[in-house]
Amino acid sequence: MGIETAFIFLFILAMAAAVAARRLRAPYTVVLVLTGLVLGALNLFPAPHLTKGLLFSVILPGLLFEAAFNLDARELRNSWITITTLAVPGVIASMVLVALALSPATGALTAAPGFDWKYALVFGALIAATDPVAVVALFRSIGAPRRLTTLLEGESLLNDGTAIVFFTLSLALVTGTGTTGGALLLQFFSSVGGGALIGMVTGAAASFLMRRLQEPMIEITLTTVAAYGSFVAGESLHSSGVIATVVCGMLCGNLGASPAMTAATRAALGTFWEYLTFALNSIVFLLIGFEVRLSNLLHYWLPILFAYCVVTLSRAAILTTGHVLLGWSRERIPWRWSVVLTWGGLRGALAMVLALSLPQDFAYRDLIVSMTFGVALLSILLQGLTMSPLLVRLGIVGKPADRVGLEVRRGRIQAAEAALAEIDRLSHQNVAAPQLLDELRAEYRQIISKAERELRELGLESRPATPLDLREIRLRILGMERERVMRAYRQGQLRTASRDTLLADIDTRLSRLERMDQSAAVDPSSSRENPPA
Repeated sequence: MGIETAFIFLFILAMAAAVAARRLRAPYTVVLVLTGLVLGALNLFPAPHLTKGLLFSVILPGLLFEAAFNLDARELRNSWITITTLAVPGVIASMVLVALALSPATGALTAAPGFDWKYALVFGALIAATDPVAVVALFRSIGAPRRLTTLLEGESLLNDGTAIVFFTLSLALVTGTGTTGGALLLQFFSSVGGGALIGMVTGAAASFLMRRLQEPMIEITLTTVAAYGSFVAGESLHSSGVIATVVCGMLCGNLGASPAMTAATRAALGTFWEYLTFALNSIVFLLIGFEVRLSNLLHYWLPILFAYCVVTLSRAAILTTGHVLLGWSRERIPWRWSVVLTWGGLRGALAMVLALSLPQDFAYRDLIVSMTFGVALLSILLQGLTMSPLLVRLGIVGKPADRVGLEVRRGRIQAAEAALAEIDRLSHQNVAAPQLLDELRAEYRQIISKAERELRELGLESRPATPLDLREIRLRILGMERERVMRAYRQGQLRTASRDTLLADIDTRLSRLERMDQSAAVDPSSSRENPPA
């Protein structure tokens, strides 16, 4: 079977897994891993191997860019201390704790005599990066607090880069190619700093072009080039390609995708990256399942179980320390969030690929690879499947039935309001009898009143409008105005000069809205972020 046929089968499996996940109400990525496990054990067809080249050249840049592109700079700025602490000192602390726990002094790995702290440090570095794709997708679907989602996703974006750098340094320490502390420290800062600089240059250049282009296909191509180009540039210049792509994505999403972007461009760009993320995640989580060999996991089940407990407890210790240290700051984390962040620290494809990239003659390679695969598999299945009940148990989100009731009634209100707007439009155009329109208007108003009454009776009232809601409404209305002007121009109802005058007026109002938005971000009292509960 050729590689093309294999990928066709993988996408068919991805579609089937998506349908099954929806029917079972299970996390999509967990279903993908289970599908890969079953098919890998049955050996029905040879799947491509999850290699470092495949992950770094195809999968990782797209996933990193999309996540960074959709991060709100203001939300990130409000939590930058917490995220940076978790992504750099937190990764270092996790490495050290895991290395100490697996060192010969503990006697944990009696089946591997000679497994000293250096090898434990390599394992600690490659397992330090979190991969909360399944959890973030779940957060978005059930309406978890936005700041909690930003914390988990922002930490993951940054700790991918720092974990890769520390893995490279720890590997150099074991092989004796860079043993001095000063050299290791210099290499770390040059890799991270160089990646950030490359990301800023490519992101600024792409953003400059995005703000001057209004062609959806060109902007999609531009963001694709920026995502993969920044990664390739970072790796080619011996810097962190991960950091370069993350910084580039954040600049493009917050500087390039300004409110002046047309509604058509926003929709096209969002749809493209949403599908690309779905496709890349489908491939990587299916291949995770195919890569796991259950016989190896059963052979090393005791070290795997111990390593999983160590990794989970070390993350809990780091989050607990962060909760205490940040308790008196404006970035304090509620203890319930600390529990969720601990349990949401899943390990995934990056850790597995780093383990597979170890040289074939590397001592204890089989043990490290098996422990990595086992920890990743346990975290995806155990933590991924129990995250939703944990959020409900902690009171962070409502019960599924409550969420469905809220969404259904909100949707019913929105649909009825859209119908009322259409009735008003027909009334202004005098295309129907006023008595008929009045009857329909009364019918839809009754639907709205009933839905609002049910929300109050169930205690599911919608939250009052926030400045973000108002901003989004204004953006949507201005986008509709722009589209209506362009449609009239294409239909020959407007000349070029008239079109340009109208579009200039819309652009002026968009720019004014953007300036007001930036002023609100500078003034802390006007922030839309609510204090954490």
